[in-house]
This record gives sequence, structure tokens and C-alpha cells, in this order.
Amino acid sequence: MSCWDTVHAYAFRSIGMGERLLPRSDFTICEQIVLIGSGMIWNVYFGICALVLGFALATGLAVAKNSSNFFLRKAATWFIFVFRGSPLFIQFFFAYFLFLSLKGFSPVFDPFTSAALGALIVLFFNTAAYAGEIFYGALQSVPKGDIEAADAYGLAGLARFRRIVWPTMLRLAWPAYTNEAIFLFHATTLVFFSGFPAWRQQGDALYYANYFADKTFNPFIPYPILAGYFIALTLVIVGLFGLVNKRLNRHLPADRRARVRYRPNLMR
Repeated sequence: MSCWDTVHAYAFRSIGMGERLLPRSDFTICEQIVLIGSGMIWNVYFGICALVLGFALATGLAVAKNSSNFFLRKAATWFIFVFRGSPLFIQFFFAYFLFLSLKGFSPVFDPFTSAALGALIVLFFNTAAYAGEIFYGALQSVPKGDIEAADAYGLAGLARFRRIVWPTMLRLAWPAYTNEAIFLFHATTLVFFSGFPAWRQQGDALYYANYFADKTFNPFIPYPILAGYFIALTLVIVGLFGLVNKRLNRHLPADRRARVRYRPNLMR
């Protein structure tokens, strides 16, 4: 099988399109690159969906934690504490068995036992908790002068938040939020290593890299390929978030604009 035939057969195998059977022997570099790249579709899906949904919830959590309402403040604080205080792998594990137990009561919960929905919910809550804490810190750092100026112009309530507080909060939080987004995409590799099974061997990039490492007893080919894909993905994220950061800081002099830099988290 030529490399082009391999691309045609396995490029979208991770989502059920193309050749159903995985190669069993005589593994080529092309097969490993194509199949691991196919698995990246799942990683990108998890990352983008969780990031978009989590951004909205994170904003709500930051506002709730900063609220004067006791119940809202405590609910947001405990939500953030639970999802930041427990390992993501354990969250996947317990979520799968929770959905599996609920499935026994009602077939409505059947879709939640799949990685496409169940694991996405876990990633959504997890990144919302981390981003919510980042946004809360930025919300606390909004200059008092900005708020006083908004009051002087007659802005109050939602209008003040939408036009003054929220943009300033994003500008302050964006470099740290960029690192959270990068780590979220890296964390998607835990999905199929936790409780959620890969249906018909349709897993993510790490799933296929582990498959080749087990079959060839040589991890020094598939894992560097996997690392290369994630390095490329990280560069894309840094570039896109850098454009947003430039837009958020467009009113500032060039020497005062905060730059997006990747600072890897040593621990999660």
C-alpha cells in the first residue's frame, strides 16, 4: 500500500470513515503519521468544544464568585475548588461510572457514556473551573478608576459590565487564559486512557500512538510523531490567541501590550 493509499484509507478512520481494520504488521512511518493524525481529530474536537462552552461558564463563575450574594459566591467557589482540587483523570473515571449507573435507570443517559459527550462534559467543567479562577483574579484587578469613570458617564449594571469591566477583565486574563487553553488541548489525551472506551478502536492521537508502541515494542517513533502534532497545534493556538490579545490591547502603546507566552504548567 502506497502512502497515498494509506492516507485515503486511514485519514478519517478515527471518526468511522475509511478502512475499518487497523494494520496488524509491517507498520510503516506513513501509517503511523496518518493514523495518529487521524486521532488528532478527536483531540481538536474535545479542545474546541470544551474551550468555547467553558469560556461562557468561566465568565459566569468569575462574576458569581465576585458577587455579594452569599449563595452565588459559595456555589461558584466550591465548584471551582472541586474541579481544580481533583485530578482530571479521576474526574473522567467517576463521570463514566456515574453516567453508566444513570443509564441503568433511564436510556436517556446512554449517549453520556460515550466519549463524544460524557468526556466533553468533564473537560467543559474542568476548564471552566480553571478559567473561572483566572477570570476572577482579573476581575479583582480591574482598575477602580475605570469603574468610577463608567459611573461618571452614567453606565451601570449590565451596560457597565459589558462595555467596561468585561473587556478589561479579558485583557488582563488573556495571557494566562492562553496557557489554560493549551493545557486543555494537551489534557484531551486522557479521555481514552480513562473510563471512556474507544468504540471500534476509534480513539484519539494518543490511543493510536500507544497502539503502535505496543505492537512494535518501539515507542520512539509513534510518541515523537504525537509530540510533533501537539507542538504544531500549540503553535496554532498561540498564534490565534495572540491575534485576539492584540485586538484586546489595540488601544495601548506597543511597549505596554502584554504578550502571549507559553508557560507550561508543571503540575495540574
